[in-house]
Amino acid sequence: MHEHLTVVRHPLVQHKLTIMRDKETSTNSFRRLLREISQLLAYEITREMELTTRRIETPLCAMDAPEIDGKKLALISILRAGNGLLDGVLELIPAARVGFVGLYRDEKTLQPVQYYYKVPSRLEDRLVIALDPMLATGNSSAAAIDLLKNSGATNIRFMCLLAAPEGVKRMKEAHPDVPIVTAAVDERLNELGYIVPGLGDAGDRMFGTK
Repeated sequence: MHEHLTVVRHPLVQHKLTIMRDKETSTNSFRRLLREISQLLAYEITREMELTTRRIETPLCAMDAPEIDGKKLALISILRAGNGLLDGVLELIPAARVGFVGLYRDEKTLQPVQYYYKVPSRLEDRLVIALDPMLATGNSSAAAIDLLKNSGATNIRFMCLLAAPEGVKRMKEAHPDVPIVTAAVDERLNELGYIVPGLGDAGDRMFGTK
């Protein structure tokens, strides 16, 4: 995966995203759709994982069959909304290691403030996928990637549901080596730093909080 930005335009992804954008969609439906769409995005973001072969016996004969090479990948949820993507990807890749980065956005400065950080060991030997539904200003995402690189990660990808052009630009400037996979790049950020047209606050809609 070499492109800095991949927008997954698959009809199922776009259809589910439209339902999620609708303000009438319930918390339960929003959460289920986020889990489903995360699996479709995960399919894209893991497309170029390294493979090796292993000798197995099928019911008919022996063969050298492909399997994923190297240490198990690490999924890093950027709290709290990242957990909505995490659940779906874990269903697809249940053996993955999981880490958490706790960042909240200061509403005045829009800058990230760290409050929690726990990640798997040996990140330098793993494919690391950072998960956060919304790439808005890009400040929190860039800060999370900084922390992962400080922990040794070198092969990092970023998966989000929605991105703003400002966030994509910020990430490209801060981490040009980290590909982004998303379902859509929206028009802009508003004065509060929310993606427009967007879908509101992903965490609030996922957990039913305000």
